[in-house]
Amino acid sequence: MFKPESADSLPIPASAATPSLIDGPELPVDVEVALESLNQWQLAVKRFMRHRMALIGLAMFCFIVLVAIIGPIVAPYNPIDIPGAIHQGGDGPSFTHPMGTDDAGRDVYTMVVNGAHISLAVGFFATVIAGIIGIIVGSISGAAGGVVDNLLMRLVDVTFAVPLLFLILVAAVFFGQGSMVALILIFGILQWGLIARLVRAQFLSLREADFVEAARAVGVGTMRITFRHILPNALGPVIVVMTLLMASNIVLEAFVSFLNFGIAATEPTWGNALSNAQNAMGDGNWWWAFFPGMAIALTVISINFVGDGLHDALDPRARL
Repeated sequence: MFKPESADSLPIPASAATPSLIDGPELPVDVEVALESLNQWQLAVKRFMRHRMALIGLAMFCFIVLVAIIGPIVAPYNPIDIPGAIHQGGDGPSFTHPMGTDDAGRDVYTMVVNGAHISLAVGFFATVIAGIIGIIVGSISGAAGGVVDNLLMRLVDVTFAVPLLFLILVAAVFFGQGSMVALILIFGILQWGLIARLVRAQFLSLREADFVEAARAVGVGTMRITFRHILPNALGPVIVVMTLLMASNIVLEAFVSFLNFGIAATEPTWGNALSNAQNAMGDGNWWWAFFPGMAIALTVISINFVGDGLHDALDPRARL
């Protein structure tokens, strides 16, 4: 006799089967999290953006650069021409002359604004020249070693043995002749030693690192290891030093111009403005030297803030 099967013994359709625990329920797209891997420079940018003083310094420096670019275009007076009305000691700050005038009747605000692009150009391009020479010499010295390393480091010792200011003043007398380009070349050629030493030290510490040994093991050439693997990892401290060197070059340009060894006296620079104001402070005309001096101070402070932020951002031991 036919006996009907019980419900428990009937086969269960595949479509009605219990979902596998391995597959699990399908999550909505907005719940999925994608992990992004960041390289060394992206991490440095994130760390820099968390440094408040560095951001303030960067904003200040960008504003000064903007003034240096746009200021001479919108300045109401000519910084070189001497107006007809000349007042002994100049006039103090007023509505028409917000930073006053000098004893020749020239507007101090116009001199400060027009002097910004010359002083910044000297500081920036001299630092770039010193950085290029220093990185090349330091890379060759650290990678080659031996006799080449000794010769290059003795050359660096010679540049450190002679006082820098004395060399700059002598070179400015014989080669400068008031030219901005000549002053940039003098600053850059005489200041590469520190960067070369720093790059060499970085090379000596990195050339035995695990990633360099792995590159050698797979047959990567020496030149590629030097400029593709070691040098990018050695640039962090170099960038920090170059920012500080740029601030130093701006002050140095003002100093040599103050001594009449720098840019020609007819050119509006911060150093020349201070040089023209040597006797103004004793006569009570504080505005003549105060505003160019404040321009130099704010520029150097902003660059130092940026350098401090870069030091923390490019430190591989720092946490995000």
